[in-house]
Amino acid sequence: MPERAPSLQNRKAFHDYFILESVEAGIALVGCEVKSIRNGKANLQESFARVEKDEVLLYGMHISPYEQGNRYNPDPTRTRKLLLNRTEINRLASRVHEKGLTLVPVKLYFKGGKVKIQLAMAKGKNVQDKREKLKEKEANRDIERALRKRSK
Repeated sequence: MPERAPSLQNRKAFHDYFILESVEAGIALVGCEVKSIRNGKANLQESFARVEKDEVLLYGMHISPYEQGNRYNPDPTRTRKLLLNRTEINRLASRVHEKGLTLVPVKLYFKGGKVKIQLAMAKGKNVQDKREKLKEKEANRDIERALRKRSK
């Protein structure tokens, strides 16, 4: 049985942004990039997307060169085009310009043998929001610890 391809997540996006909605998109890849992604050699941490000239472009996503590839491997951090319908692109463009939202890649995965990316419409968190979230997490951890200690 073949090994299942990994899905990569951008955990930092959930820490830095409020995720409002998401959309699935394909990615235009070249050469051995798909094999490299299948090996889990991609990174979404510092990536973001923009709508430019009626197309959505992904910036900053790092895909390591494939080890068995040749010397013509593409640049690891090159700009990649995202594949979306015209209506989806127009809707994303209007929402981003209207409300000052950001397009952030949240998840990279395989679906039917094709590489897909989950793109989220996000609003940035400020420092206070991040602190509140950490306090909430810590309180939940303390409650869980107390419950476990009590049940023993």
